[in-house]
Amino acid sequence: MSNYLGIIFAFVALLSWGFGDFFIQRTARAVGIWKALFFIGIVGFITLLPFVKNEIINLDANSLILLVVLGIVVVFSSLFYFEALKRGKIAVIEPLLGLELPITVGLSMSLQKEHLTLIQLVSIGVVFVGIVLTITAHHTYLHYHQRIFEKGVILAGIGAIGMALTNFLTGVSSQQISPLTTIWFAHSSLAVVCAIYLTYKGGFRTILSDLRDNPKPIIGQSILDNIAWIMFALATTLIPISIATTISESYIALAVLLGISINRERLRIHQIVGIVLAVSGIIALSAFTVN
Repeated sequence: MSNYLGIIFAFVALLSWGFGDFFIQRTARAVGIWKALFFIGIVGFITLLPFVKNEIINLDANSLILLVVLGIVVVFSSLFYFEALKRGKIAVIEPLLGLELPITVGLSMSLQKEHLTLIQLVSIGVVFVGIVLTITAHHTYLHYHQRIFEKGVILAGIGAIGMALTNFLTGVSSQQISPLTTIWFAHSSLAVVCAIYLTYKGGFRTILSDLRDNPKPIIGQSILDNIAWIMFALATTLIPISIATTISESYIALAVLLGISINRERLRIHQIVGIVLAVSGIIALSAFTVN
């Protein structure tokens, strides 16, 4: 029964991130990356505080250290991720960011000693290939060795490692402490850092007017992103971190599919193959996980 719930939570995370991506993009374009991240963080801080305040008070030193490390990783991985997208070509950067999946799986198996069967590993590999194919705008961008000197590539690589660490540490913290406290601490850290930066840059004084002028994308991204992380954290307490990450990570393929549908663009052949592989891999992984 716990495996079924874990799979369901991971799928909810997939859907929340997939649809939330559109609101995040619109918010970032309207008010900037730092404000977009601040709104996500502050909503997590406010809404989760009533549920975690008693647990926060009783955190021991080891738990606090783990959460502080997670908070630092969340902040820096977000900065590297967005800076990579800012400096480089999105078509080149996004496929590289998909590397967070195998890195997360590697961390979970080596450090957390998660055991996966051969068929589960194959399914994860199929999902990864599917995601990379789906988010690659043109097949030539799959030639990573030819793109190593493109702007933003190194930042994207660091961002992928950072996001993999975020996935892993979120799972470990959720298992050892609690999912809600883990997400509260991570998003509170994000809110604090963004607030300090915005205050220093003089952008914090327009926060309320930004919310008034762009309520739908800001509220949409803030709610959906928090739901996604909470569901992912819950999933990691019921199924292996590597499996929860693989399922929820496929939101990337969903976001691409939704974007193409809304913009009325044509799916390229390799993207169609990627979507089929990602969906097939998820179905297989889910089936072999609940059995």
